[in-house]
Amino acid sequence: MSRVAYVNGVYQPHGQAVVHIEDRGFQFADGVYEVWSVFDGRLADYQGHLARLARSLTELRIDIPMSAESLGIVLRETIRRNRVRNGLVYIQITRGTAPRDHAFPKDVAPSVIVTAKSLDLRKGEALAAKGAAGVTQPDMRWGRCDIKTVGLLPNALAKQAARERGAYEAILYDDMGMVTEGSSTNAWIVDENGKLRTRDTQANILRGITRAAILKLVEAEGIELEERAFSVEEAKRAREIFVTAASSFVMPITSLDGTRIGEGKPGPIATRLRELYLEQARREAI
Repeated sequence: MSRVAYVNGVYQPHGQAVVHIEDRGFQFADGVYEVWSVFDGRLADYQGHLARLARSLTELRIDIPMSAESLGIVLRETIRRNRVRNGLVYIQITRGTAPRDHAFPKDVAPSVIVTAKSLDLRKGEALAAKGAAGVTQPDMRWGRCDIKTVGLLPNALAKQAARERGAYEAILYDDMGMVTEGSSTNAWIVDENGKLRTRDTQANILRGITRAAILKLVEAEGIELEERAFSVEEAKRAREIFVTAASSFVMPITSLDGTRIGEGKPGPIATRLRELYLEQARREAI
């Protein structure tokens, strides 16, 4: 069955879906996006992603194009038309189409694009059971990574560097040598003293929705946590490293730049949090 996309009010074959060449998302990366995991045809962490989408639009002064209720209908209809049981649904909202000019255009309707695709969750489970490789890369992104914009070229370059070195994820570090996050994930360690640590959201990182869900699980499990920066060297000495995202859930990183992390296999905290998160996400998906 061919895929279906939603573009500005119309459901159409994925291969025929287009936007205007002067759409500001194409010209200036002037837009935002969100990604939901889909379990059994239902959206995981629904309200969290919806709230972050609204915040991103507000921060960029892009008009919110439809009500939350209408957006939910479009997301679910796109999932239904693509027959997605387990996978991802993606939304991109740009400022819209206007003659190319750096300043914001007036009286322009935002562009709204929604796509969905199925994923074989068994592949992620197999990788999580084994543990993935990570590499470090300098963080070259702009200073508002709290906004989930479509301006992802630095992230793409970092991810490509990881792929070329046979790794799953690139772990980014700032000018002080402190880890910020992954190229498309939030980063965590269990340090050499056994304490769980992740960067606080006052730093230049995305306020991950999966991250927020994991924080609640950490509290419920009574795991000692510090939202405090850690260096690349601390990460390499850590007992565990893992990354979190809507697409990877909780993914253990068992080597970093070729250095074995802990015992070189997924650690107990990452394994437990992945199990708890997936159980909760499936149960609470709507």
